[in-house]
Amino acid sequence: MDTSVTIIGLVITLLLATPLFFVLRSSMITNKKIKTIKATHSKNNTYNYELTEILNNKVMSIDQSNKAFLFMDFNNNQEHTAFIDLTVVKSCDLVLTTKSSKETIVKIDLEFQYKDAVSKDVVTIYTIENDQINQIRLYEEHQLAIKWKALIDKCISN
Repeated sequence: MDTSVTIIGLVITLLLATPLFFVLRSSMITNKKIKTIKATHSKNNTYNYELTEILNNKVMSIDQSNKAFLFMDFNNNQEHTAFIDLTVVKSCDLVLTTKSSKETIVKIDLEFQYKDAVSKDVVTIYTIENDQINQIRLYEEHQLAIKWKALIDKCISN
């Protein structure tokens, strides 16, 4: 009787520990990627990304003292990284792209206008193609974009 209880306990423990192991392993790999990308875009430790937010495989970091913005998208289809030096940026706009037939948002971008007034950079926060079940992540990522646009505007104006 004690042997069967011990075996059942071990099996239940393994069933609970296996998913936790994979979640922790995935989290460690993602954190290692984030640290590597931050180090790559730090330019000899010039930038210190003190404010970082992670949501839906998207990472946004900002260095408010040295004025730099770093965006990472660890999407299933492709990984994307964008570094923006905010010292040469004049303005940041939130651009929502909708379908013509409906008011369904299909894309959310942050558009950076440079001081030279010729070039622009676009950082895509949300696309409907990357949302597995249409518009499940839309609200969260729209709120994230609004919040970070305000942070970027505050950093540009200082």
